[in-house]
Amino acid sequence: MASEKNLKLKKDVVNKITKQIEESEAVVLFTYQGLSVSDMAGLRRKLREVDSEIKVYKNTLVKFALNSLKLDLDEYLAGPNAILFGKNLLDSIKVLDTFAKEHETVEIKAGVIKGDLVSLEIIKEYASIPSMEGLLTMLAGGMIEHVKNLSISLDLYTKQLEERN
Repeated sequence: MASEKNLKLKKDVVNKITKQIEESEAVVLFTYQGLSVSDMAGLRRKLREVDSEIKVYKNTLVKFALNSLKLDLDEYLAGPNAILFGKNLLDSIKVLDTFAKEHETVEIKAGVIKGDLVSLEIIKEYASIPSMEGLLTMLAGGMIEHVKNLSISLDLYTKQLEERN
């Protein structure tokens, strides 16, 4: 039978996982088996830059934490898993998705985005959204096109007026 001390430690870990899930905008469950220590360290470094982290917990403890939040990811909690906890929704998912493309052994399974369960397809959609800088560049490009057309039109109009006089 488990000692009181061990039970308390496990409850503390479950509470910590629960708190991390609640405080994160993006929680992504993925496999990490087959990665070298340096690869894992590189991923951790990249994620730290976008205010995110990965943790490895026992699946049973993660299951208890998810059940306390009324989230069901039981079908994905088999084998060795790591969990991405991201404070920044898009950036953390993009870093993990890019890393998974570079390392075939990494498989993104499912996740929780802002408290809702999401599938791999939705995570991939989030990963494909351009960054804020990219979106602003697209917006500026679209606006410049209209300004350019207006200036060409005004120039042609002034030339027509000059020809009449």
